[in-house]
Amino acid sequence: MRRRDFLSALAAPLALAQDQPAAPRRGRLKQGVTRAVFPREMSLEDCCRAAARLGVQGFDLIGPVDWPTLKKYGLTPSMYQGPGGTIPDALNRKENHATLEKTLREGIDLAAANGVPNLITFSGNRRGMPDAEGADNCAAFLNKIKSQAEDRGVTVCIELLNSKVNHKDYMFDHIGWGVDVMKRVNSPRVKILFDIYHAQIMDGDVVRNIRENFQWIGHFHTGGNPGRHDIDETQELNYHFIAQSIADLGFTGFISHEYSLIPGHDPIATLSKALSICDV
Repeated sequence: MRRRDFLSALAAPLALAQDQPAAPRRGRLKQGVTRAVFPREMSLEDCCRAAARLGVQGFDLIGPVDWPTLKKYGLTPSMYQGPGGTIPDALNRKENHATLEKTLREGIDLAAANGVPNLITFSGNRRGMPDAEGADNCAAFLNKIKSQAEDRGVTVCIELLNSKVNHKDYMFDHIGWGVDVMKRVNSPRVKILFDIYHAQIMDGDVVRNIRENFQWIGHFHTGGNPGRHDIDETQELNYHFIAQSIADLGFTGFISHEYSLIPGHDPIATLSKALSICDV
């Protein structure tokens, strides 16, 4: 499809989303989005406008330059990405600690000053490092910065990712590894970003793992499996049940949609359906 045709096709559902009143939500879970659920051709302004109309409350993985746009539409910048390193290079290597301490401390202060509740970080890849050594290094680093995060009211979330399909060699690829680190840090402002798609690939037993480790989880991401696509009946995870279980635990953070939009699918209708599935 040519760009002009695509944008014309997109205009109708987008206009509908803008003109209709916001969809009512039961409010037990605060739902957010990421840029991935919208077409690349769609401006951030249009993404925010549509998301707000659909009852979305947060927008993950957007940097400070765009926070005013999110706030213009009543959206919380729910997860700050950047200061916490990259997926392959982050907390598990001591040689990264000096740089990451500087950027994370600055990021925590910036997030606090702008009402941003969470900041993302990563374990980093193994590259031959034993998991126990990486856990020691991550725990040591997080223990160093946790008091600042606590004082400023910002939660630093280390993300669980799969190493089987998407992120080969990533160290924090099983919930047990992350829980071990969390227990050693033991801070209300250092938590796990539990990506449900990645957790399903590596550990399965998603709801049991959430229930048993709930105290260590600060944020959720969604995505269908297989393929990380729409979270509907075409894939194996029952997201309505998962969302119900999270809500029943009294979760007060964000569950943000990070599925990859299937080419040709209406982005607004797909997002509206995802929000309804998790509206419990």
